[in-house]
Amino acid sequence: MLGALMAVYFGYHGLTGDRSLRTYFRLNQDLAQAKERLAVARVERHRVEKRVSLLRPESLDPDMLDERVRWTLGYVGPREVVVLQSARMMTPEVARRLAQRAAP
Repeated sequence: MLGALMAVYFGYHGLTGDRSLRTYFRLNQDLAQAKERLAVARVERHRVEKRVSLLRPESLDPDMLDERVRWTLGYVGPREVVVLQSARMMTPEVARRLAQRAAP
């Protein structure tokens, strides 16, 4: 009788609680999700670091500098066409200047 009660006791606590099998599988699932988010963050960081490296003084890319100056100041040449890839990329100042130039 005592053995059966002990088996029930340990079986119950083995399936529920802080160190149970259920918690183990949930933590493994959380770990897998965290690893996926880390992989996405690493890719994004690598992309940003690559763009930043193009603006460093020792390896300054003239095209990148021109792009950032135009983006920051909102300048567009009189015979240039601006193609925005995303609406979130356009700052309010750039939108205002483009609207002024497009108006007759």
